[in-house]
Amino acid sequence: MARNVARNFSIKRLPGFATIAMLCFFVLYLPIATLVVYAFNAGTSIAIWEGLSLRWFASAWQNQQVIDASIRSLQIASVAAVIATACATLAALATTRTTPYRGLTFKYSMLNIPLLVPEIVTAVALLILFSRIKVWTGYSGLGYLIAAHSAFCVPFAYLPIRARLENMDLSLERAAADLYATPYKTFRYVTLPLLWPGILAGLMLAFVISLDDVVITEFVKSGGQDTLPTYMLGQLRRVVTPEMNAISTVFLMLSLAIVTVFFFISRNPQKDEP
Repeated sequence: MARNVARNFSIKRLPGFATIAMLCFFVLYLPIATLVVYAFNAGTSIAIWEGLSLRWFASAWQNQQVIDASIRSLQIASVAAVIATACATLAALATTRTTPYRGLTFKYSMLNIPLLVPEIVTAVALLILFSRIKVWTGYSGLGYLIAAHSAFCVPFAYLPIRARLENMDLSLERAAADLYATPYKTFRYVTLPLLWPGILAGLMLAFVISLDDVVITEFVKSGGQDTLPTYMLGQLRRVVTPEMNAISTVFLMLSLAIVTVFFFISRNPQKDEP
């Protein structure tokens, strides 16, 4: 009897569940919807609707500071995502393609520390470290931002790659070993093709996290190294115009597109089969 009750239980059937869910969605997405709507406002106010226009999208497109910050953001996010994904792939292989041993759980914890530690703590630690390196080397280029973003994005790329490895059938790799394939050939021709969707998913997730980052970037960047999020933060401290709404809308659409592709790549097709 108890088993039947447990099987038939569904949180969706609880009284008030639909109302609470709708309220949560309303609170979460109403500000975003308002931002997108006022990006098309013809006037200069962000609170008074004065007609439909693409004026602020054109203004952002012609703003050289926005263009420079956008290019810089894409450069940092692309390089950081590639580095983080490569490190995450190696870490996932090392922690899944091995027999359990003492200390493996500790390694899992160390890899996921950036997800647990407040971002401001990581930002302050990187600021102290990189400030010393800048004094010793005299270098103050984008390398610090790339290194910081790469380190922060490793656990985000690691999670989908590890999940993909854990769900893969080991019999194919064992069959390759039985046929005298070297570990490299087994990885190249068996593991990597099966792992590729997980690697792409980790790459896109790391790219989005790096592209959206504000706190670490604000602490680590040098003068003239504003990314698009930090540029927008600086503009909001001065004057707020619908141009910020237009930039945020484009940013939102790009993030949604990447996350949508990430969802379709990372889902397990076996679970979708009836």
